[in-house]
Amino acid sequence: MTVHFIGAGPGAADLITVRGRDLVAASPVCLYAGSLVAPEILGWCPAGARIVDTAPLDLDAIVAEMEAAQARGEDVARLHSGDLSIWSALAEQMRRLDRLAIPYTVTPGVPAFAAAAAVLRRELTVPGLAQSVVLTRSSGRASAMPEGERLSAFAQTGATLALHLAIHVVEALAAELAPFYGRDCPAAVVFRATWPDERVIRGTLATIADQVAEAGLERTALILVGPAIDPRDFRESALYAPDYDRRFRPGGAVSAPGPA
Repeated sequence: MTVHFIGAGPGAADLITVRGRDLVAASPVCLYAGSLVAPEILGWCPAGARIVDTAPLDLDAIVAEMEAAQARGEDVARLHSGDLSIWSALAEQMRRLDRLAIPYTVTPGVPAFAAAAAVLRRELTVPGLAQSVVLTRSSGRASAMPEGERLSAFAQTGATLALHLAIHVVEALAAELAPFYGRDCPAAVVFRATWPDERVIRGTLATIADQVAEAGLERTALILVGPAIDPRDFRESALYAPDYDRRFRPGGAVSAPGPA
């Protein structure tokens, strides 16, 4: 028996990995994270599977479901939205399972920031503009931010910022970031990326808070800030430059084929 932690992706069911889909189809028990997991994914569960929405459950109750599955010798597909490496409450579940000697695996998923970038059709690391992406969030009831992880400190780097769980304080965030990036710095908000009701707002640090208020967005949205969100003049990467010598193209470019 094994508990399979699976990143279900940002929304659209077909953005789960093939491995994740196959694990769901092979597991007699599925624990899933409420409205954050596409209902189509649950359709892959085997006939007669025990399917449990964990949204109303506390950690003890979730682990109890896993223990009961172990007693029956049944694998568990534990579905989380996005990717498991950030803000998934995975660490505390694995710690419980370690104590209980219940084996588990971890299957990654498409994270929300990657889905939002795809929706915007943007690369978050653009030559000369930004070569780093900071994934962060605002403080909340579930988890406060550590003292050293201040938004102003991240802003000093000039990196592209992906701000999760922060749409409710977008006005304060924009005001805090403006001295570092400038009021005209591009900003975007992607609401429920890849879901049928997906919405996109494009603006600047000077306008984005009013745009969000007008749209009435209060949750399940990601804020992206930085010059890479709306790149204008930037140099091309050296990777494909004609004179760039690299392992798979020693000595520079291979000429494009001409007419026969």
